[in-house]
Amino acid sequence: MLLTETDIAEGIQDKYFLKFGTATREVVRVFRSPGRINLIGEHTDYNNGFVLPASVDKAVYFVIAPREDDQVILYAADLDQTYSFSLDDLSKPEKSWPHYQIGIVEQIQKKGLKIGGFQAAFGGNVPVGAGLSSSAALECCLLFALNEIYGLNLDRFSIVRMSQKAENEYVGVQCGIMDQFASAFGKEESVIRLDCRSLEYEYFPFPMNDYLIVLCDTLVKHSLASSEYNTRRQECEKATAILQQYDAKVLSLRDASPALVKQHKDEMGDVVYRRAKFITEEIQRVQDACDLLVQGSLPDFGKKMYATHFGLQNEYEVSCPELDFLVAQTLDDDSVLGARMMGGGFGGCTINLVKKEGVDAFEAKMKEAYLEKYKIDLPCYRVKITDGTEEVALA
Repeated sequence: MLLTETDIAEGIQDKYFLKFGTATREVVRVFRSPGRINLIGEHTDYNNGFVLPASVDKAVYFVIAPREDDQVILYAADLDQTYSFSLDDLSKPEKSWPHYQIGIVEQIQKKGLKIGGFQAAFGGNVPVGAGLSSSAALECCLLFALNEIYGLNLDRFSIVRMSQKAENEYVGVQCGIMDQFASAFGKEESVIRLDCRSLEYEYFPFPMNDYLIVLCDTLVKHSLASSEYNTRRQECEKATAILQQYDAKVLSLRDASPALVKQHKDEMGDVVYRRAKFITEEIQRVQDACDLLVQGSLPDFGKKMYATHFGLQNEYEVSCPELDFLVAQTLDDDSVLGARMMGGGFGGCTINLVKKEGVDAFEAKMKEAYLEKYKIDLPCYRVKITDGTEEVALA
């Protein structure tokens, strides 16, 4: 039986009371922050382009209460591990899982804001390593909770910025802002078009009456990911530098058009040209996809998803055989509107837009094909688009 979000939150609350006792029952509060998907707009964030994320019904939950002293006690319910520290000692522990929470406390202190100690149990059902940004959900959830408990008067935008900085500065991962933004600003049955340069955003309708989003997790993570990511950034910067010689207004590939890129194909060389071609087309694709959502044309939106995948596979070259195999399986399936790899690449999930009545057969077919080809049991996650970070009222 599938657990509901309420079941999961109540389960973590039960673990909190087992761990800390029921003396704090009157002041215990529960918060959730969702994982995210990205429908279209891959690798456009560091090119100052547009992305189209949404928050989903896989979330991190914090059950939390203030303390009278300056101690912080964190209980990772899913790991059954505890870590304690004092607010005046934020040194980095060997265990990596508390880094995100300590990073949040550090950001609060850097802003000159004051909090007291607290105790919390946390956990959830965001699959780790599947590209749904469990770390961003965790950061936003804790900061949102402390903001409410200690009256810090931070708006959502500040929560997003500080959560990103916690990951950049304390954890040491140079993530962009999309993951935290989608987790905090999510809205039910809507996707968010986020301008990664101005951080302006707009919601577009994504009705889920007839369709489901299904994520198929390859369970692979090829070691190329981090080094190739840095290489792609450098290739995009090289393309920008070439184009800038002809148009001073081109400060990033966001400012270039596919036509301008094509004009300077020979100077760029084959590889850099294909990278720039993909990025400029992908930025345009996000805009076109939003127009299709306004028109209510999900089948045409699905075609854009396929276009993104083939661009990532052949031009940006960040896919892998397992991802390509899963997308190829959908091409002759009438129940699938669109499919593509999701995330940085070299592993992780494909995201599939599937007609509701065809989901069971789709999952069965995908699992069978993947098992036969790779001898791996393929996890499939059905997700709905939900609201962003919020407090949860439990009975």
